[in-house]
Amino acid sequence: MLEELWRRHKYEKDSHAREELITKCLPLVKSLAQRLSVYSSACCDTDDLVSAGIIGLIDALEKYDPNEQTSFRTYAKCRIRGAMLDEIRNSKWAPRSIQEKTRALKSIYAKLEQKLSRTPTEYELADALDMSIEQFRKMMIQIGPSAIFLCSTKVSEEEEYEEYLESHFQDLESVSPGEQVIFEETASILSSAINSLPEKEALVISLYYFNEMTMKEIGKILSLTESRVCQIHSKALLKLFQAINSKEAIYENYRVEHANV
Repeated sequence: MLEELWRRHKYEKDSHAREELITKCLPLVKSLAQRLSVYSSACCDTDDLVSAGIIGLIDALEKYDPNEQTSFRTYAKCRIRGAMLDEIRNSKWAPRSIQEKTRALKSIYAKLEQKLSRTPTEYELADALDMSIEQFRKMMIQIGPSAIFLCSTKVSEEEEYEEYLESHFQDLESVSPGEQVIFEETASILSSAINSLPEKEALVISLYYFNEMTMKEIGKILSLTESRVCQIHSKALLKLFQAINSKEAIYENYRVEHANV
């Protein structure tokens, strides 16, 4: 259906088809904007992301190539999401409040892990952070991607996320072979960690982060309450946090080996 509307717009210059195609894709734009706004509310609101997403959608209208064997929806989704991420990056990659919460979690996690000689539970972490378990689980939803990112990189207290990204990921061609090994190792560890999760935890992570469903939607699929899904998400994320944290030695070894290069 979308491909047919695109064809009429592209080859027949049908303005009505163009308008209908944009209208049909607006729910996708709004859905992506609402999801990303959870992590960017301090730097740009949902309306900003919707505006950026519409620009991405229009860009997709002009650049879509049906010969690439990708559906228009899939292609448009990538363009829309990319435009929104650019908007967030241009404003501020992650709100300072999220950075601070993530660093606090990482610090408390490390201290408890050393003290207990085991992985701390979410209840122990919540208590150490002076939070209720409900507050802790909500925080884990808010900082989820940031928690994994910060734990897998050496961003200093003074360095902002966007500065780190700009200096390290501006151009794939600038990545050294050693750094590429690190990135690939990180992806491998994270992938293995997700695959080793209990089935229900892995499914929640997959549906939430990759299928971009809400906790409420996941609850309906799994016949669970939204609160229970949040609990499963929190437990799973802590396991991924632990797994990705274990690879910090890889970064340290690389830095030591290349410090004087």
